[in-house]
Amino acid sequence: MTQTMITISPAFDPDGQPRKPGALCIGAQKAGTSWLAQMLGQHPQVWIPPFKEVQYFNHQHIPEHRRWIAWHYRNKPQEIRDRHRARKVPMPPKLDAYLDGITSGKMFHNQWYKRIFAPAPAHAIPLDLTPEYSALPDEGVEAVARFLPKVRVIYLIRHPVDRAISQLRMNLRREKRVPASTADWLAEVANPVLDERGDYATYLPRWLARYPDMLVIPFGRISSHPHLVMDAVEAHLGIGPCFYSNLTQKVFANPGGLMPPPEAVAALEDRMAPQVEALRRIMGEDFVAAIR
Repeated sequence: MTQTMITISPAFDPDGQPRKPGALCIGAQKAGTSWLAQMLGQHPQVWIPPFKEVQYFNHQHIPEHRRWIAWHYRNKPQEIRDRHRARKVPMPPKLDAYLDGITSGKMFHNQWYKRIFAPAPAHAIPLDLTPEYSALPDEGVEAVARFLPKVRVIYLIRHPVDRAISQLRMNLRREKRVPASTADWLAEVANPVLDERGDYATYLPRWLARYPDMLVIPFGRISSHPHLVMDAVEAHLGIGPCFYSNLTQKVFANPGGLMPPPEAVAALEDRMAPQVEALRRIMGEDFVAAIR
């Protein structure tokens, strides 16, 4: 499959008032959140910010994320401007002013967060699609529940081994590194950074305790039954049906090559086995059968 640029919501109300999001997609990383953004970005009843990931609650509650979140907000507005330039499409002045407004002055407070969603049309549900929220500590999830008690939450779950391998391959490509030996690969898969985004045994109960009606989607269903996934998402968000283009196309898939050897995969399988068992206990056998 080819890599595709994410479609963001085209509607933009420059006179909109600050508002809270009506929906959250909290992850997991490398579990189909970009595909979901590509689909919902086409829906007239959903509005996604131009830079997709807001990174608000993790900025508040996961201090080690703050440095790269600062990078995110320094670079994303310029990426949006560059995209317009590359397509030879004039940058709308109101969008330009919006990007300047949310990336200058005091940031990461409640009113700033609500300003992010101000351009959403009145008829649309603002969506904060930030996979890092899944890893919030318990007090962070409680803060979300206090601030957004009625928000509708979506959590995509991928098999923990497949998810970790995808994350590792992405990280290695970004860092321009290739492990030279099996021992090097074993050291890579032992890196605890691969556990942070896939600790379903810890994260899922935290979110379900506050949002028992949360929609939890197994990753494998995106490829096997994408129409049914979007039917479930539409029902969960209370929005009407929509025709989605490129429904079966992967978004930001890793290119071929750079795969860990069997020994490293086996080490990951052994380490991640408790996560699979936790999913089986929480979500059931049929759900686990659909996570890859």
